[in-house]
Amino acid sequence: MSREEKISRTFVELADTLVADFDVIDFLQQLTIRCCDIFAVTDAAVVLAYPGPQLYSPAPCDPSPALSEVLDLAVRAGPAHDAYRCATAIAPGHLATAPAAWHDFAVPARAAGYTYASAVPLRLRQETLGSLLLLRTTDSPLPPDDLAVAQAFADAATIGLLHARTLQNAHTVNEQLHTALHSRILIEQAKGFLAARRRISLTTAFETMRRHARHHHLLLTAVARGVVATGALPVPSSAPRYRVGDTTPE
Repeated sequence: MSREEKISRTFVELADTLVADFDVIDFLQQLTIRCCDIFAVTDAAVVLAYPGPQLYSPAPCDPSPALSEVLDLAVRAGPAHDAYRCATAIAPGHLATAPAAWHDFAVPARAAGYTYASAVPLRLRQETLGSLLLLRTTDSPLPPDDLAVAQAFADAATIGLLHARTLQNAHTVNEQLHTALHSRILIEQAKGFLAARRRISLTTAFETMRRHARHHHLLLTAVARGVVATGALPVPSSAPRYRVGDTTPE
């Protein structure tokens, strides 16, 4: 698949929020996966400020060891924090020469192997839901054109989230957004349980849960809760269905 086709597919995926089984966590996870693939960034993460002004880091739910070390710091300092606070894209900055205000983020990020960091806000007009953090370990920054596409992805994701909140049951989507802020611990526990039970890696365990959730149109948190409760993937109560832009059932 060409880069242009991947970009087009991503916009289709980001528009796929008006379904009965819309899953905020999976939606945000998919955004970070596409950014890593298309922009050749080492890691990507979404931070949300919903509800309230404080940033939290709900996605990805399967962070790399390096990303795990800096996620909690990124919500307090650095490009993700600045992109949300200023509601504007923060161009790639070399972490070796980062501004003093980034110190608490930049030092651990450099120690984790990252060289460049940038971020774009999740915004629509006067409303900003959070930001998308992009990290590289290369000797070159993210190109400006890629940052512009990343902003377009973030804008599309914000529109999708707000539309889902407006056109579906607002209480349900609000609850999912709130749950997304607190889901990482549950999913981390489920990954460990499934990995130990099947003798597989944590990454494989997460992908297994995610595929199961999408195939059976279940919420990822529901799958994780089932794994923690029973040690096995939960049995779905309905048949698979197709998701917009896919050619195979979920």
